[in-house]
Amino acid sequence: QVQLVESGGGLVQAGGSLRLSCAASGRTFSRYAMGWFRQAPGKEREFVAHIVDWIGSSTYYADSVKGRFTISRDNAKNTVYLQMNSLKPEDTANYYCAAYERSYGRAYYSKGSYDYWGQGTQVTVSS
Repeated sequence: QVQLVESGGGLVQAGGSLRLSCAASGRTFSRYAMGWFRQAPGKEREFVAHIVDWIGSSTYYADSVKGRFTISRDNAKNTVYLQMNSLKPEDTANYYCAAYERSYGRAYYSKGSYDYWGQGTQVTVSS
């Protein structure tokens, strides 16, 4: 099992940047696929980005963030990052880190695929 703790959220003006971090416990971090989701008030939690390391550190992004966000991981530090550039007001949400153990055939964009979740970090983008 793994415990996840997000950090790095805050208030930023439109066009600015933030880097979120997700620190994971345990000694088998590399066996987990990792994802970022976000949830705005009154809306469903939605997929943002995903990274898997056992097939060569492949990454996947929601269309709404392609070209602006970058997900990465540092297995030596047990940490996943989400670099967010060119932020827009519509990016405002609570951002969650999530994980599932090495497995094939899961839908990486579905929140139901993930077994472990952090408590979230708030990102607010002003106009």
